[in-house]
Amino acid sequence: MSRFRWWLGGLALAGVVLIVAVLVVVLPTEREPGERPGPPGTGPLTVVSMGDSTLSGEGAGDYTAGTDGAGGNWCHRSPHAMVHQVELAGITESVNLACSGAPSAQVALGEIVQYTEPSQAAQLRELLDTHRVAAVVVALGANDEPQFSRLISECFTSWFLDRGAPCSEQIKADWPSRLEAMRPKVVRALTDVRSVLSEAGYSDDDYELVLQSYASPIGPGIPESLRNLDGCPFRTEDLSWVAGTGSASLSAALRRAAAEAGARFLDLSRSARGHEACSGGDNTESEWFTRFTVRWDDLEAAERASHALQESFHPNARGHAQLAGCVSEFLATEDREAACLEGADGNLHAAPSVPAAAGGR
Repeated sequence: MSRFRWWLGGLALAGVVLIVAVLVVVLPTEREPGERPGPPGTGPLTVVSMGDSTLSGEGAGDYTAGTDGAGGNWCHRSPHAMVHQVELAGITESVNLACSGAPSAQVALGEIVQYTEPSQAAQLRELLDTHRVAAVVVALGANDEPQFSRLISECFTSWFLDRGAPCSEQIKADWPSRLEAMRPKVVRALTDVRSVLSEAGYSDDDYELVLQSYASPIGPGIPESLRNLDGCPFRTEDLSWVAGTGSASLSAALRRAAAEAGARFLDLSRSARGHEACSGGDNTESEWFTRFTVRWDDLEAAERASHALQESFHPNARGHAQLAGCVSEFLATEDREAACLEGADGNLHAAPSVPAAAGGR
């Protein structure tokens, strides 16, 4: 009988151990649909944007005082920027670390300074002391070798001089090599962002890391009457190349960078179609990008004059709102890739990602 009681007790003990093991293994995985592990810490659940002008809010106006030239800071962060309009379950705060003109090296860890500001990854490290970061949306690469602003500037010069070959003819020659030189720099910046989060105790499942590409701010379908300083001073051949081959190939290179860094990817290369700068003719309400813009008051001060055109050909407040809707939809899914495309309702939505053809629209 004694031996039987020991055998029965041992069986009961084994049963308890098994139940505890099942609870430990099973219960954490029984989450509601769509529920994900949360980031560590006790601060507010936050979405962060990092990168360059397309996320800082350049073109959206109402820039925060400290980023509109004060002390040499021209990051041009706007309260209308996309990150401040993202809607995601549980998110209560948004933080914009993006800075106009930032190269990948300033987003990464290091000593590169952009408009007086240190590494954005280092700024993220400090933010983690007080915030729980659930998502990081990044846009970068255009200010590395591709020099998208250089492209726009050269195409403007081509229109202004009105002689010789279109600017896109010269840009085509080294465009692929520029994209290849850019890609590892973007990968390094994304890797550094992951490293900062990992050091703070985050696992990959605790947050979402998204790299987005660039929307073409200009396109060929604009009235001839606006291909001038009143709107969009570019030659038709250049408008077609920028909106087609240029934008699609840049997006393809960034897609590869996202895959290398283990980030999700959002293709914006076709998101502006029909809503580019000057596409609305006399009515700008349908446009999601700024036209050729001069801040005339800035021309009156020598230290501000060189930034008087800085807003030109960037997402305006309407554009940021549209992109925020698409980003919000994408973050709510588990898809690794998507594309922002206009739906039947006239708004951008996250659609299955089918890469754009590099040679066309």
